[in-house]
Amino acid sequence: MDSAFETLRDDPDIGPLVDRHGELTLDPAEDLFERLVVSILRQQVSMASAAATRERLFDAVEVTPAGVLAADDEVLRDAGLSRQKTRYVNAVATAFDEHGYSIDYFEGMDDDAVRNDLTDITGVGDWTADMQLMFSLGREDVFPVGDLGIRKGFTTLIGEGYDRAEMVEYAERWRPYRSYASLYLWRVEEDVAESVDEVADE
Repeated sequence: MDSAFETLRDDPDIGPLVDRHGELTLDPAEDLFERLVVSILRQQVSMASAAATRERLFDAVEVTPAGVLAADDEVLRDAGLSRQKTRYVNAVATAFDEHGYSIDYFEGMDDDAVRNDLTDITGVGDWTADMQLMFSLGREDVFPVGDLGIRKGFTTLIGEGYDRAEMVEYAERWRPYRSYASLYLWRVEEDVAESVDEVADE
């Protein structure tokens, strides 16, 4: 871990953020399924709305693949899930049940292989997969360019005029610690930082 901060502290872009915010860390989740369900709840809604739905869902059902599959869709809908998110959560539960997905399952796989397996699940896109790689599996070299907060932080810190492909190319200088660089990019914008803290603390 120290080598990540030593590397980034020497970077002209990220270095001042390391000095300002200290050593930010990735704290992997204990339960990949729960974290993935929560990520789906967060899609395209406010943090407050997602948190309320999360609380109702966790009260209503056992948030395990078997627990979700045993629950009637109406129970999920009553907890606040849209029809679409009900379908997505069921798809995640089915995939985890059929394949035995878990943190241990993905332990020895490279990031691209994990991303491919996760994005094969209906409702799990690149952003959701990247959040799992970082905050569930603790992978150190993920650059989630699909995240609005990352793009906002990058633009504020580095400058305007970069498209996503160019952002990814620029971020190569932070390899193999792009996840840590991302933690600092999120903190360039204070409102974004608060949202990320909530994601990381789930």
